[in-house]
Amino acid sequence: MLQNNAQLKSLIDKLWQNFWEGGIANPLTAIEQITYLIFMKRLDDLEAKRERDAEFTGEKYVSRFAGKFNVPGSNESIDKNELRWSVFKHKPADEMLLHVQMKVFPFLKDLNGETSPFTKHMANAVFIMPKASLLVSAINIVEDIFKEIEKDATEGGHAFQDIQGDVYEMLLSAIATAGKNGQFRTPRHIIKLMAELVAPQLGQRIADPACGTGGFLLGSYQYILTDLVRKKDPAKLSKDEDGFERGAISAVLTQKVKTILDQSFVGYDIDTTMVRLGLMNLMMHGIDEPKIDYKDTLSKSYNEDSQFDVIMANPPFTGNIDKGDINEGLKLPTTKTELLFVERIFNMLKMGGTAAVIVPSGVIQNSGKAFESLRKLIIEKAELKAIIAVPSGAFKPYAGVSTAILIFTKGGETNNVWFYDMQSDGYTLDDKRNKIAESDLPDIVQRYKARDTKKDSDRKQKYFMVSKKEIVENNYDLNLSTYKEEVYEEVSYEKPSVIFGKLESIEQDILSGLNELKPLIQ
Repeated sequence: MLQNNAQLKSLIDKLWQNFWEGGIANPLTAIEQITYLIFMKRLDDLEAKRERDAEFTGEKYVSRFAGKFNVPGSNESIDKNELRWSVFKHKPADEMLLHVQMKVFPFLKDLNGETSPFTKHMANAVFIMPKASLLVSAINIVEDIFKEIEKDATEGGHAFQDIQGDVYEMLLSAIATAGKNGQFRTPRHIIKLMAELVAPQLGQRIADPACGTGGFLLGSYQYILTDLVRKKDPAKLSKDEDGFERGAISAVLTQKVKTILDQSFVGYDIDTTMVRLGLMNLMMHGIDEPKIDYKDTLSKSYNEDSQFDVIMANPPFTGNIDKGDINEGLKLPTTKTELLFVERIFNMLKMGGTAAVIVPSGVIQNSGKAFESLRKLIIEKAELKAIIAVPSGAFKPYAGVSTAILIFTKGGETNNVWFYDMQSDGYTLDDKRNKIAESDLPDIVQRYKARDTKKDSDRKQKYFMVSKKEIVENNYDLNLSTYKEEVYEEVSYEKPSVIFGKLESIEQDILSGLNELKPLIQ
């Protein structure tokens, strides 16, 4: 997490401040413009690496920067090499601003061809940079950010650094504090935990119906590649800062694997800015043709039921949808989005498909008819495998809500549900979210994979099994505290006569002290 790299945090704060002072005061606009710059830089770096790799192996590779680019709105045709970050960053300020606005940005917008989702959603995107000096300072800071990330990756061994996602996370904290936007990003270590629990595999179709910047899709992608390293050469695995195994992706990212992965991930969101950010995020991590689209998956226009093998999601918690807009396939008697999204996820899964979903605590314990109906659905029509209670500080500084992770497989049969009381996620539970040594995350993965009805029977522990029968008898209540046995330490007190004796002794001491003071104040 960036909070643990003071230099990186300082650079991002400086970048944000420059945009604010430069006249871009809307936080989401600033995030989008910063992301465009990072995308330009990242695209150049990725292409340079691919060119070097091709030269080294002798394979043929046609760079995105090869050939000519016809500048829109003019008869000018320029060498695409002129559109590289490494080239245009050396231009004089005013010339560079015009070059990026009129040539580099239009090139980016049309990067994947007319029919791609990226081109479609970039159609209305605008590169807003009020003055050349802001562009120059922003480019210099982005350069410093990449140098710091490279240093952090080399010295700290932090593989899979989610560059754009981290920048987004830091900037989003300003939005959340100002109360300007209800969205917040799922912490990467929670995404990694959920990926470990559902274990997506190469060739499976993976989706997120409310994907934001694509964090869960990226988490699945990274898990699959690490799993391929684990199967091919486990010696190349190492533990990351959160205790999860990670491996170098270049060793397994063959053209065949890449072709499969390009077709594996599907995301939807109802915010066009989020769609663009999500598309760029996945493209920056090697997915050339991401399938992220603008769509309300709760509405009548959505019709992709029983299509996906794995779904990981953190859908919007507080909200209602107009009753007349709700998709006919959603049967719950409610307009609450936190309930409808879980039903939507259930419907999207193929038979045998598995979901990991973050829900607010009300979903697992509220007594209303719709709440109980949803819990009944995932217990009676699926195998509800686990409920993991997440501490309320895990989503700070954006929100202090109490949440839980549901893991269920559509079409399976629930016999027992495994509960885990997560008390530490490896970070302090205040707004600062500093890294600490204590973390339940590796333990959760280990215990989940080895869960056993007979062995996990002690309800005084952090983890235990509860039978379906008992849950049904409790009106499908899935609140961990309903079933957990609290351990009370017996406290022994002295006899009242002894306590009174001590009090009398204290009283005598006080009176004696007062008598000694009286002559001094007369």
